[in-house]
Amino acid sequence: MKRIYSLSTCDTCRKFLKELNPEKEVELVDIKTQGIAAKDLDLAAKKLGSYEVLFSKKAVKYRTLGLNKKVLTEKEMRSLILEEYTFLRRPLVIIDKTITSGATKEALAALKKS
Repeated sequence: MKRIYSLSTCDTCRKFLKELNPEKEVELVDIKTQGIAAKDLDLAAKKLGSYEVLFSKKAVKYRTLGLNKKVLTEKEMRSLILEEYTFLRRPLVIIDKTITSGATKEALAALKKS
């Protein structure tokens, strides 16, 4: 599987994708219009160790919904990510067995290496 979940309107995602320069067969998924498939989210959480790694606490809705004042369970984080694209830490890259979340230098290095 070769899929990148990102937000087409996000400058950070665009910069990351430009630097990564993915191959043509990599499917680019705009999470705002298409969302994330539950099976892909579950696969990423299993590989990365938790849904918390995939959950964006920088999202504006995180504070406006008062979620910053709660301790969220893994199940709640999964539901929130599936319901609202803004809670997915992006870009989420799934290329074969390499899975990364977030636009970090480490993620970029791992993807270029694989």
